[in-house]
Amino acid sequence: QVQLVESGGGLVQAGGSLRLSCAASGGTFSSYAMGWFRQPPGKEREAVAAISRRGGSTYYSNSVKGRFTIDRDNAKSTVYLQINSLKPEDTAVYSCAAAPNFAFSGITTPQIMGIFQSSDYWGQGTQVTVSS
Repeated sequence: QVQLVESGGGLVQAGGSLRLSCAASGGTFSSYAMGWFRQPPGKEREAVAAISRRGGSTYYSNSVKGRFTIDRDNAKSTVYLQINSLKPEDTAVYSCAAAPNFAFSGITTPQIMGIFQSSDYWGQGTQVTVSS
C-alpha cells in the first residue's frame, strides 16, 4: 500500500514559480511511474506530467510543456513538479499518483489518464492559486 502526500502549493502571483513535492511511503517507490494531475475549480481532472520509474522518460501535457518540469529522487521516495511562469489558469488542486511502470514512448494523454485513474494510489492534493 502506497501513501502519497503532496506539499508546496500556495498563493503566487502570475509569472512566479512553485516547486511541488509528493512524498511516498509504504511501497517500493522506484517500481512505480509517477504522475501529476490537476483539477481546476469546476472542471475535470487533467494530466499534467508523468515520469517513468527511473526518471528516464517523461510526459507533459501540451498546456504545460516548456513551463513545468517533473523529476524524482528515488532515494528520497519523492517526485517533484517545478512550475514556472505561472498563469491564473494554472490555478487548481494538484495531485500526484503512482502506477505500475509502463512504456512512455508514444503515450497519449487519454492513455496517461486511463493508467493512473485505474490506480488506487493518489495523494490528497495541494492547492495552487495564481493571482493576476
